[in-house]
Amino acid sequence: MYDVGPLETEIEPGSNVLISGPSMSGKRDLALDVLAEGTDGGEGSIFVTTKDGADRVLELYENRTPYQGKPVAVVDCVTRQQGVGDVREDDRIKYASSPVDMTRIGIQLSEFLEAFYQERNIRQNRVALHSLSTLLMYSDLQTVFRFLHVFTGRIQSVDGLGLYVIDSSAHDDQTMNTLKQLFDGVVRLDENGEREIRLADA
Repeated sequence: MYDVGPLETEIEPGSNVLISGPSMSGKRDLALDVLAEGTDGGEGSIFVTTKDGADRVLELYENRTPYQGKPVAVVDCVTRQQGVGDVREDDRIKYASSPVDMTRIGIQLSEFLEAFYQERNIRQNRVALHSLSTLLMYSDLQTVFRFLHVFTGRIQSVDGLGLYVIDSSAHDDQTMNTLKQLFDGVVRLDENGEREIRLADA
């Protein structure tokens, strides 16, 4: 089980949870808090970002917990799209060319998971994707749904914990209801950051 203190609950390995709420409701902060807790407990943490560059993500992470020497990684889908100079990959940061490059995003995730397992014997991993709303800006719902079907399946296959952030105010009910089919639970945040948690096994 994943003991998720920020949500005051336990979540089954292999679960994928949607974090939904309006803009500025603290969704990204919640996802980072859950991943940082995993780092403190010796788990792997992977943050897939379509909104902030890797440097910014790691800066926010460092504010939560020291991560040097620990299995913390970022898949950055922003920096190369912005044309920022010569960016090199290392054992902590890998890049996709843009949020449209979903095949590459999936490959980078798998590479990090494999490296954590082979090199560090990490068997529990927390993965966050921020944000689905950005993916939906660049691609249609059907394409994003297919990508997430594979992505959530990968998390399930390694008994990971997946967190997926979406701006609920940016999408219609049909889009939200379609995407919710992929998840084992939903955490809803309101404009004040108040949380409502619904898990499939709850």
